Amino acid sequence: MDRLGLRAALGVAGVADGHYRIEGVHEPVPTPPDFLFMRRAPDGVWETGAYERGGYEVIARHPDEAAACAHLLSLLV
Repeated sequence: MDRLGLRAALGVAGVADGHYRIEGVHEPVPTPPDFLFMRRAPDGVWETGAYERGGYEVIARHPDEAAACAHLLSLLV
């Protein structure tokens, strides 16, 4: 699964838009006070984590986009 597929799967599952951010695909505006995220790190790996109180906390790092998508989906559904 890629980021676009993840976005579609979350929509089908009824996950509210403000509960997550997927870099380059779904970036809610205004920024919610807390949400789960998926992003590419500067070293090229993918990260999933939580944003709370103005700070990002990485939960896991993944070797590829598909693994990060699967992890974020499991956290949200």
